[in-house]
Amino acid sequence: MDTNIVSALGGGSGIDTTKLVKDLVSLEKAPQQQRLDSKKEQLDAQISAYGTLKSSLSEFKNILAPLANNDTFNSRSVSFPETDVITPSSLAADAQTGTYQIEVESVAQAHSLASNTTYSDKDSGIGATGNLTIRLGTWTYDVSDNPVSFAENEKQTSLSIEVLAEDSLQDIADKINEQDSDVQASVLLVDGSYQLMMSAPSGAHNALEVSGDDPSLDVFAFNAANYANVTETQQGKDAKVQLNGLTVYRETNNIDDVITGLEFTLNKASPGEKFTFTVSEDKNTGEQAIRDFIEAYNTFFETAKSLTGVSKDAETNQTTRGDLATDGTAKSLIARIRSVITAAVPGVSDFNALTNVGIRTKLDGTLEIVDKDFSAAIKDNFEQVASLFAPQTSSTSSSVDVSIGSYASKTVPGTYSGSISTAPSKGSVIGDAAFAAFNTADTPAGDFSFSVTVDGTTSSSLTLSGDFTTAESLRAELQSLINNDDTLKEAKAFVDVIVAPGGELQLVSREYGSASKVSFDATGTDFATQTGLSTASASTSGVDVAGTINGEAAFGSGNVLLPKIDSDPYGLNLTVKEGASGAFSITYSRGLAGELTSLIDSFLSGSGIINTREENINKQLDGIVDDQENLDRKMTIYESRLTEQYLAMERIIASLQQTGDSLNGILDRLPFTASNN
Repeated sequence: MDTNIVSALGGGSGIDTTKLVKDLVSLEKAPQQQRLDSKKEQLDAQISAYGTLKSSLSEFKNILAPLANNDTFNSRSVSFPETDVITPSSLAADAQTGTYQIEVESVAQAHSLASNTTYSDKDSGIGATGNLTIRLGTWTYDVSDNPVSFAENEKQTSLSIEVLAEDSLQDIADKINEQDSDVQASVLLVDGSYQLMMSAPSGAHNALEVSGDDPSLDVFAFNAANYANVTETQQGKDAKVQLNGLTVYRETNNIDDVITGLEFTLNKASPGEKFTFTVSEDKNTGEQAIRDFIEAYNTFFETAKSLTGVSKDAETNQTTRGDLATDGTAKSLIARIRSVITAAVPGVSDFNALTNVGIRTKLDGTLEIVDKDFSAAIKDNFEQVASLFAPQTSSTSSSVDVSIGSYASKTVPGTYSGSISTAPSKGSVIGDAAFAAFNTADTPAGDFSFSVTVDGTTSSSLTLSGDFTTAESLRAELQSLINNDDTLKEAKAFVDVIVAPGGELQLVSREYGSASKVSFDATGTDFATQTGLSTASASTSGVDVAGTINGEAAFGSGNVLLPKIDSDPYGLNLTVKEGASGAFSITYSRGLAGELTSLIDSFLSGSGIINTREENINKQLDGIVDDQENLDRKMTIYESRLTEQYLAMERIIASLQQTGDSLNGILDRLPFTASNN
């Protein structure tokens, strides 16, 4: 019998099981993989969209920077004639406006001295020893231009250098230049020999007086008693200008304090030649900054709208959803910015909203300028426009100045009440008796030494010397001696010496507060007798300012009063003048630009809502990676199971095939079976 029983039973697979398994796995995986891919694509798009949003926010913030600067609204312009007599060098944002006429009668020049003694080698020791003292001040000359008397400039620092026998001319110049002083020294080569030149800052009150405590230093001396060994190559002189008919003297030719905010340089004298120029308000800078802000906001808003909204193609009528259209965080962020744009600015009373200056919100959410209203606001209410955009502080008391501190980012805008209970004061010491003229030379063996402690720092031993015919001469000498002491200078502990109403001398610290104190640590007998100042003189410590701000006790240090930490006004600094008392109020506004900048900074900070949202998205992306691994592992197991099942099937079929082969012709071989012929 030729019938194959296995074949008859349908045996023998003939199936490509490998392809079949892969197809079955693909069919099983496809819907789950599609969900993962779709989710990942959506999250990747959101991460990219947040990157675009952050970039757009940063660009918008950069445009806000000029608006947040008061100088933008205080810009000035100057129309200056072409001349080589005067050169304008800078114009500050808040320069004083007006029309000015100026005439340069003389320019400032620096006092300069050249030693008459020359040396063949500038680097060899000259054999001079002792201490060389250089002071700055004003010389009085006789009719022959010889120096007669010298008055020290209290605002300048004197210097003293030690000269050693091995010091060369160059060494002495270097020692002078290394001092903390405006005096400069140089070694000049003239006709084959070297000589020392010393120069002072320009100005009649910065002339040089040079003295040595050893005769070997007389070659450099220039004082009332000894000046023949040096040549006064140039006397110190002040610049003299006529400004709108007023005579003005200045020590330097670089003048920055005659017309507030305008700095100019005097190049040469030109008596009789007058120049007229005008400093005027420049509103264009502020106006352009506002226009730039409108354009930048509209650009940001359009970008944000495309990310969070739904748009429709006009031709195909097909709608497209932004990548952040379903993202509540992004929508909330944009809503908060729009809220600040449309709301009144905290801390501003008049012109406190964009609508007050002719800026409107259109139906599509962008901003537009109503030219008529905007131009009127710029022309007639420019200061109020500035207050709307830029930070502002004000105080109702002339004795209390308020400024923005380094922690103002947390300050809540608004108006706060305050009260001064204790005014700040400086430490001082006052003499026991009124001034009486004396000359230390009248008491050759007298002890006129003293040392003074200023704000906790004690001076070295100082010695008073001179002929004091007036209280002013004694006052000036004492202040110079004390403030030029190296120990006190290093500690920046200085005093002002004044003549009290009763004629007594009084030393007052330049610092305010409880750490401010002046007292005499030691006084010689003759010093105490003649000046009325001694270790027993009445010393009064300074007092820190005290008061309240916003109903809470404030922290006072010196003349600075600070609000309580973490209170609403914290971040503002109040500087209080002596004698201040009673109630006052202060107002602070960030301005619209400041409010927006603060808001954007909070969005972009490491703990801001954008970073938090991005972290959440990235966690979801990490979760997709885990889900993908789980799916791949599951499909691998599924594939293995199918493979095993089909392998088992093939084994069965193979076994059946073998059995079928063995059954072929079995009927013909069976006994008692007839065959068909």
